[in-house]
Amino acid sequence: MRKIARWSYFLISSVVSIYCIKPVTAEQTATLTIAVNNIRHQKGDICFRIYAGEKGFPMSSKSEVQSGCTKITGTSVIKKFPGLKHGTYAVAIVDDQNGDRKLNTDFFGIPKEGFGISKNPTVSVQTGTPKFRDASFVVNKNTSINIVMKYSLDP
Repeated sequence: MRKIARWSYFLISSVVSIYCIKPVTAEQTATLTIAVNNIRHQKGDICFRIYAGEKGFPMSSKSEVQSGCTKITGTSVIKKFPGLKHGTYAVAIVDDQNGDRKLNTDFFGIPKEGFGISKNPTVSVQTGTPKFRDASFVVNKNTSINIVMKYSLDP
């Protein structure tokens, strides 16, 4: 009788344990590949910032999720950012000629270095700095984007 009682406790506790286990699912990630074209200089770095929200976009690092720089080796460069969670992102880049890892501007806020924004929106005195919503895109699988480097504001 004792053996049966032990087995029934064991069976009940096993069933309850299995029922309480939540399935573990790994969070899915993807690789973002960014190609930058129209680079004028053959020295310096192209610096990238990937943003997951509008806070700080495109000038500060408040909603930055990944960043990095790569040496300029020609008129275009490619950089990969693995491990991005699926979501909505925007990218800002700088042709960093002086090594300070930021976009230098003049007194009026006009860029003195080359720059680029994902989805290549118009950047002019009339439009101002692009908004996150105008530059954002969805990453739910490995994704590639192209950014054209600008060295002045659009007309």
